[in-house]
Amino acid sequence: MNAATNTDAPSPGSILAVAAAGPLLVLVAFTLPLTTLMSTAGALGVGPGIQAWIMSGMSVGAAAGLLSSGAIGDDYGRRRVFVGGALLLAIASILGALAPTALVLVIARVLGGLGGAAILACGLGLIGHTFPSGAPRARATGVWAAALGAGVAIGPLLSAGLDHLGGWRLPYVFTALAATALAGTARRVLPESRAPVPRRIDLAGTLLLGGGIAALLSALVEGRMGWDRPLVVALLVLGLVLLAGFVAVERRIEGPMLDIALFRCPDFLGATTAAFAAGAGVLSLVSSLPMLLERALGTSTLLSALMLLAWSATSVVTAFGVRWLPTGVTPRTQLIAGLLGSAAGQLGLIGLSLDGTLTRLLPALLIAGAAYGVLNAALGRQAVASVPAGRTAMGSGANNTARYLGSAAGLALVTVLVTHAGPGSGPAGLLAGWNVAVLVTAGFSLLGALVVFFAHERSAPETVPARENTPPGSA
Repeated sequence: MNAATNTDAPSPGSILAVAAAGPLLVLVAFTLPLTTLMSTAGALGVGPGIQAWIMSGMSVGAAAGLLSSGAIGDDYGRRRVFVGGALLLAIASILGALAPTALVLVIARVLGGLGGAAILACGLGLIGHTFPSGAPRARATGVWAAALGAGVAIGPLLSAGLDHLGGWRLPYVFTALAATALAGTARRVLPESRAPVPRRIDLAGTLLLGGGIAALLSALVEGRMGWDRPLVVALLVLGLVLLAGFVAVERRIEGPMLDIALFRCPDFLGATTAAFAAGAGVLSLVSSLPMLLERALGTSTLLSALMLLAWSATSVVTAFGVRWLPTGVTPRTQLIAGLLGSAAGQLGLIGLSLDGTLTRLLPALLIAGAAYGVLNAALGRQAVASVPAGRTAMGSGANNTARYLGSAAGLALVTVLVTHAGPGSGPAGLLAGWNVAVLVTAGFSLLGALVVFFAHERSAPETVPARENTPPGSA
């Protein structure tokens, strides 16, 4: 049953405000190393290998914990897991601020990713529970998606400013304080909700999925320093074996964490594919742009962050504006349009040269940002609309897991292509490799659009599950 522990029922607006503040803070924490990595590496004396882990540690933790935390939130309380995630993010940020070594900092980033996973999955799950399907849910998920973009827009600039004021540790202090405030506010404002028929924790599925994804993403991080090393091969094999075990377990047990039959649902298949394509496509490419500008063109950290802002700020505006689209523009259409628009923007980033100007990138970044905002809003809506009643947090966790898996794979691929695909070495070689990376990641976006388009034709419509439209606090 659904329970509300607050005496006075909170308004939907206050629930939305807190649930959307979660992804904003999580993305601020995710993007923190984009503008502090060089100062962090200098202070701790670390090389490229550990730098890759500092950049990717939070993604590893988030991807490993998203689906599990969403499923646990559905069964044992979405608010409870949301608050716990915020507290874990606060603790991890304190550990990061006090980290005496790079290893401790990496552990802090992984733990922060686990906390962020709970916030992302259960925040969107609470929105799906609170707002009925149709226009109210479309508006609410648009706000949630805009908060994602706002975190990417604010994070690099905020961390750069705090780094300048007090060193690389200060942004972690800020994140710890903000996460603590979020936990307290969520405890007071959010109503508790859970599935009408809670299930037992799928312990085997949780361990197999978390371990498999962690091993697979660790292989992708380590692979940036060489794919033929025994450690990379071992991690890849381990990850694939554990994930295969997860699929086998989920097919056989009663009340699985993830019903594999959901992939026969066109909405679920389309949303999951689009999330992976978004991560492997536009997200991984644009996230790599600041580092390319700094290393190949000598652009300052602040200017690189401002270039990223052109993309992320535009995505905020369009994600928020999706609410005004005609009702005939379905979420599936938005997914396809968002992926195609992202591909167009990505292709506009090809052809960088040593004597070119940064302003030529702006039109492409604005196009990609506008398309990504539409895509984000549709993904948020479909993540909770494409799963059975009472499984909204699990739907959010599955969708965001696909996005982070795609992003991790895309970032590893972009890194390899930028550093090895171009002829020669130095800035000219990096730019030549970047052009190859643009084509490959644009291909992911286009392929994702094709899969979403054909999923509707190849899937049986009767497999679409029921929706959850129960108002907050109801029995």
